[in-house]
Amino acid sequence: MIAVQRAWQRARRRKALISIALLLPLALAAAAVAVRLAGLNLGTAIALPCLLLVVGSATWKARQLDRRWLVRQLDNHPVVQDSSDLLFASSDALNPLQQRQRARLRDALGQTMPDLRPRWPWRNLLLCWLGGLLVIALALGWPQGGVTTTALRDPAAADAASAVATRLQSSRLQIQAPVYTGQPARTQAALDAKVPQDSALSWSLRFNGTPTTAALQLHDGSRIALKRDGEQWTAQWKATRPTLYRIVTEPALVQPRLYRLDVAPDRPPSVRVITPDRTLVLASPNQREWALQFEASDDFGVAATAELQITLAQGSGENITFREQRVPLTGSRPATLRRFARTLDLAALGAQPGNDVIAQLHVRDNHTPKAQTAQSTSLILRLPSEEQVLGEAMEGMVKKTLPAYFRSQRQIIIDAEALIKARPTLSAEEFVKRADAIGVDQRILRLRYGQFLGEEAEGAAKPPPTSDSLPTSDTPTADHDDHGDGHGDGHGDDREHAAGGHDDHDHGPPKGEGQPVFGSATDVLSEYGHTHDHAEAATLLDPQTRATLKAALDQMWSSEGELRQGRPQQALPFAYKALEFIKQVQQAERIYLARVGPELPPIDEGRRMTGKRDDLGSRTLSITAVDAPDPTIGAVWQQLGKSGNAPDLDALSAWLGRNQSRLTDPLSLAAAIEELRLTPDCSTCRATLRAQLWRALLRPSPQVQRRTAPDPMAQRYLDALEATR
Repeated sequence: MIAVQRAWQRARRRKALISIALLLPLALAAAAVAVRLAGLNLGTAIALPCLLLVVGSATWKARQLDRRWLVRQLDNHPVVQDSSDLLFASSDALNPLQQRQRARLRDALGQTMPDLRPRWPWRNLLLCWLGGLLVIALALGWPQGGVTTTALRDPAAADAASAVATRLQSSRLQIQAPVYTGQPARTQAALDAKVPQDSALSWSLRFNGTPTTAALQLHDGSRIALKRDGEQWTAQWKATRPTLYRIVTEPALVQPRLYRLDVAPDRPPSVRVITPDRTLVLASPNQREWALQFEASDDFGVAATAELQITLAQGSGENITFREQRVPLTGSRPATLRRFARTLDLAALGAQPGNDVIAQLHVRDNHTPKAQTAQSTSLILRLPSEEQVLGEAMEGMVKKTLPAYFRSQRQIIIDAEALIKARPTLSAEEFVKRADAIGVDQRILRLRYGQFLGEEAEGAAKPPPTSDSLPTSDTPTADHDDHGDGHGDGHGDDREHAAGGHDDHDHGPPKGEGQPVFGSATDVLSEYGHTHDHAEAATLLDPQTRATLKAALDQMWSSEGELRQGRPQQALPFAYKALEFIKQVQQAERIYLARVGPELPPIDEGRRMTGKRDDLGSRTLSITAVDAPDPTIGAVWQQLGKSGNAPDLDALSAWLGRNQSRLTDPLSLAAAIEELRLTPDCSTCRATLRAQLWRALLRPSPQVQRRTAPDPMAQRYLDALEATR
């Protein structure tokens, strides 16, 4: 079986070689014709698939020599006796006689193995190679302009033929980016590119003709000369601005096209503050350090070092002094996204209470020859002074104390009911003391609601009554001494005094009263707040709401009197009525502010419906003509709309040179202009340029809109007014 396998492989290799030898000259001839007709680049592109086709065909031909073919070839040998299929059959499927025959065949083929290789088709090979070489010779040696003798060639015709044949055969563009970008040099065959600013560009071009001169024509009119070095034409240029260019030769290049060169400028770095999250930070009283963290990014990399500018502002008013220092910082992470961190020691900076510490990070990129810089936003750490710390502490004390004093009407009712239930377990003195405390809460709540009716505070709060001066039914309380002789029925004068407010306006305590009691809510407000501005809120309520609130205050007054005398059971009805009135006030549908009424001029009844227009201003609107923006571009846009008109491309190019800074994509407009300049009869190029001009047109500023045409009745009225004028 090994001998059979070797003979089979030799036969398949011979078949593949025969196929390659027959098809190779045809493929070479096709490639030569393509090189002659379309140039070396296209010829090479055609030759490669032809060679692949030859290899594929040879492989397919070799695979046709399969097992069935091998069995047929072996059966032709007299030793095999038409039993070659037994060599490839399974041993389990053969009977003893067949197995004996297969063993005999193996011994015979091992001694005398026939040659299975196909013969070489020498005649066909000779014809194929002769035909292929003939086609190659004709394709490469045939004259360009036809079969003419040298003596009869016209020089002018030769120049014209060489002009037609001038084509761009190969191109190479080498791009060397600036060193600070870190980008390696690259070479590409395409002449369109996008490069970093200040990149060094080097062109290497080859033509299949023999031009006398060649250059790169930029869209702004300037040229870059191409120098000849043997078969190569080279040029160098530093990419400082984006441009469009084309290759111009003498004689003219066949099928010239426009190439685009985009230049990406180096953007300045940007800085982002990570910590702290606010620009103004209020320091805590015992703060000793201030942590700062920044993140700087750049397209080509941020410098590894940066400067942190620290300014210390001391003093107040006009006596502020500034002390500045700069601290170098070293960044971490990659160059395109660096992080800078610093923790400031406030004591080392000399920061004192009342000072401001201002920090700002300055970074730079790697741009050469001059680096671009950027700075972060200014971060301010404000150290509170001793007065501010004391004020904040006092404010916190007030916030903690006042909610305990400003109790709601519902809470007063709950406390009174709880006191009534606990009466059997309390002594008479303790019961009266607690009832008086609830009465004090009722008084504070009454004064609080009374501010919405324009009432003033009744003065400094008295100390709670002691057991020595507890009020009785015959003795007026300390609070009632300010209003009248005892509680009385209905408290007529007292209620008028409480609801109507005081006429005097005094910030201090009334004469004859004691000093403010520490911890009293009204004393805290009168000393650290402003409690006499609530009279303006009286105008926010409508009369019905004011009356309801006035009734609630009356009920609070009665409830307070009963509680201060130790009778919470008698105070509950007044407290419940006060709560009901307060709910009605809270559910009021509207409030309004009636400060000053509108003062409209009086209407002259004698001039109404008379049609007289004396002393009236003219309604005629003065409309001035607006100059059309961009007259040049507008005229070219209109010329492009008519197929017969030739647009003024030179004027349009001059306009583009003056206004390219305000356009978002000036190269697209310049490319459309150049395409139409090269092919004036191209309708698609005209439409493309017209679309680009529409985007570049300035929109006119909004003007006065024309009034709508009046209907017939309104027109008759206007005509009548004009007739009476």
